[in-house]
Amino acid sequence: MAKPKKQPRPKAITPKGFRDYFGQEVTQRTEMLRAIADVYHRYGFDALESSAVETVEALGKFLPDVDRPNEGVFAWQEVDENDKGDWMALRYDLTAPLARVYAQHRNDLPTPYRRYAMGPVWRNEKPGPGRYRQFYQCDADTVGTASMAADAEICAMLSDTLETVGIPRGDYLVRVNNRKVLNGVMESIGLGDVESGKTANFQDALGKAQQKLTHIVLDNVLRTIDKFDKVGEQGVRELLTTGRLDASGAFIDGVGLSDDQAEPVIAFLTSKAADTAGTLANLRAAVGDSKIGADGIAELEQIGALLDAGGYGADRIEIDPSVVRGLGYYTGPVYEAELTFEIFDEKGRKRQFGSVSGGGRYDDLVKRFTGQEVPATGVSIGVDRLLAALREKGRIAAQATGPVVVTVMDRDRMADYQAMVAELRNAGIRAEVYLGNPKNFGNQLKYADKRNSPIAVIEGGDEKANGIVQIKDLILGAKIAESATLEEWKERPSQFEVPRGDLVAKVREILDSQD
Repeated sequence: MAKPKKQPRPKAITPKGFRDYFGQEVTQRTEMLRAIADVYHRYGFDALESSAVETVEALGKFLPDVDRPNEGVFAWQEVDENDKGDWMALRYDLTAPLARVYAQHRNDLPTPYRRYAMGPVWRNEKPGPGRYRQFYQCDADTVGTASMAADAEICAMLSDTLETVGIPRGDYLVRVNNRKVLNGVMESIGLGDVESGKTANFQDALGKAQQKLTHIVLDNVLRTIDKFDKVGEQGVRELLTTGRLDASGAFIDGVGLSDDQAEPVIAFLTSKAADTAGTLANLRAAVGDSKIGADGIAELEQIGALLDAGGYGADRIEIDPSVVRGLGYYTGPVYEAELTFEIFDEKGRKRQFGSVSGGGRYDDLVKRFTGQEVPATGVSIGVDRLLAALREKGRIAAQATGPVVVTVMDRDRMADYQAMVAELRNAGIRAEVYLGNPKNFGNQLKYADKRNSPIAVIEGGDEKANGIVQIKDLILGAKIAESATLEEWKERPSQFEVPRGDLVAKVREILDSQD
C-alpha cells in the first residue's frame, strides 16, 4: 500500500506586493494620522469610516488608464443559489466610496458635507520597489458646494497639516492649477472641451469616427503634458508634434499636432511668472477667446484672493500651471503639495523629495448615482511618503523607544515585579515585566536591548531585603560603552541604587534626561 502523500508546509512569505508593518512603523503612522485628524477636525471636517469592500458597480471606472471596471482592483463575484451575484472589490481609493456614501445618505447629511477618512486601499497592479498593492491614504473632501472657497480652504488646510506634522515653512509648497484652463487651451487649438467632447471637429462630416479620433488625440495630449516634469519643455514640444528619441535611443511617436497647435499648450505649461498677476495674464494669452478657459482663470484668481485674505502667501501656496498630475481626472482646480528640500537617492545623487499630496475638484463623481451633478473637491495625502519625509527631516526617530523592562531575579517573586510595573504604568510610563526564561540574566538585558528599552529595573534578594532597587540607564550605558574612558565611566554612572519607594520618580528623571 502506497504511503499517503505528505502535505507540504505552507511557505511563510507575504503575498507579492504586500508587506508587514511592525510596532514602530504602526505607532509612527498612528501618531501622524492623529495629528492630521486634529487639523481636519479643527477645520470642521467630520470623520467617516466606510466599508473596505464595495460593489464593482459602485466603485465605477475611475482608476487612471484602466479600460475595465474590475481591472486594477481585487474583485470577486458573490455567487448565490442561481450561480449569480454581485461583483465585489476592495476599495482602490477613498474618494469613490465617498461618492456612494453621499448618494446613499444625502437626505440625512448636511449640505455641504465635509468629511475626512483614513485607511488602507488596495490596487491590483504590478508591484515594484517602494510600490505596494496595499497602502494608506488620508483624505479630506467637501461635497455639495461649487464655491472656490472650498478649494481655497482645502489648500490652506493642507498647508497647516504639513506644518503641524513637522514640515517647516520653506520646505514645502502647495501648487494650484485648473483643468478648465487646459480645456480652454484645447479649445483654442481646435480640439475643444476635453470633458464635454464639444469640439469644432464634431460638426465634421466624418461624424462619430471623427469624434473618436479627436478624443484619442485629446487623451494623447493629456498623457504628454503629464510628462512635463520628466522631459521638460522641449521634450513635450517634440512629443506633441513629430516625436522624440528617449534616453535609451528609442523613438517615441508624437501626437501629431502642428507646431502652431503645440505652442499654446507649451505656453500654458510655462506661463508661471514672478507673481500671481503675471501668471494669470500669461494664462489669458494662452487660452485666447475660450470661455471655459476664462472661467478657469477666474477661479484661480478667486482662490488666490481668498488665500491672501487668510494670510497664505506665495511662500506656502502659489498658482502654478506646471502642475499637470490629475488634469485627466479632475474637472476644475487641481492642487499638489510638493516638498522642496533635497535628499540623496539610492545612487547618492541630490534630488528634491517631491510630491506627498494631491487633489482637486471632481464635480461629476456623484452624478453616476443620482443623475444630478453634485460639486465636490478634496485632497489625498500619501501617508507612507509623508512618513518618509518626516524621517528625512529628523522629525521621527529612526528607532522608537521601547518600554522600561522590569527584570526577574526570582521567579517566585513575580507578584513583586508585577507591582513595580503597575506603579510605572499608573504613572503613565510604558513598562513591562520580562516574561521569558529568567534563568540567564544576560538574556534579559539582551531582550531589553532588542526592544530598544531605555531603562532596566533590577531587584534581587539582597535589594529586596534592603528595600532598594537598581535602575540601569541603558541609553547612557550604551553611549559610555562606545567611547568613554574608565575615569569618565566612574564620573557618569549609568546604574543607580535608590529606595524602592523612589522607583517611579527616578525612572521619570532618567527618561526626562534622555529626551
